[in-house]
Amino acid sequence: MARKKGVVLLSGGIDSSTLLYYLRSQEHSLLPITFKYGQRHEKEVESARAIAISLNLSIKVVDISGLGLFGGSSLTDDIPIPEGHYTDESMKLTIVPNRNMVFLSLATAYAVSMGCDYVAYAAHAGDHFIYPDCRPEFIDSIAYSIKLATGNVGLVTPFSHLSKAGIVRLGLGLKVPYLMTWSCYKGDEVACGRCGTCVERLEAFSLNNEKDPIDYMAGTYLDR
Repeated sequence: MARKKGVVLLSGGIDSSTLLYYLRSQEHSLLPITFKYGQRHEKEVESARAIAISLNLSIKVVDISGLGLFGGSSLTDDIPIPEGHYTDESMKLTIVPNRNMVFLSLATAYAVSMGCDYVAYAAHAGDHFIYPDCRPEFIDSIAYSIKLATGNVGLVTPFSHLSKAGIVRLGLGLKVPYLMTWSCYKGDEVACGRCGTCVERLEAFSLNNEKDPIDYMAGTYLDR
């Protein structure tokens, strides 16, 4: 059987890092890709590089920040980052419009040029109510579009029915170096422990009876 080859969207967070390790455990040949799109900091890009290096993989870093496409989000503009659990209102501030469709389209072009079988990204069940471009109907639609556009490139989303705690559980078994990952929306020296993604991350480790290995500022959400 031929060895599968795929392009993996790698943000440097726990979901995409676990995805990379999971696909590598299947002995796939992997080409990780990450994007500079105008995000507030480069900590996640640095983490993506570190995770790729940990598997002796070369990562493609694509800078599209100069296009100025992704405004109006607290991740890209000078808009306060909401703290605590996500709500309908706070989640709107963290949505980067159409980001995954853009990333998947560019990753698909890269996959075709490199003779890959698929593109993979780490959409998971916890994202469904927050982000439109992580929902099952989007995944099905974009997978169909990718197949129409390329003829033979598939879309791989093995975590689409897993919670973040489930992903961490899988990653712990795969020995993903979570110390190298970055999730916090802020770009400080250590994670804030209070923004929505930090709260989700801390809870995911707690549900697995594990301590998150990264450093946090004093007074995280779980300390309250």
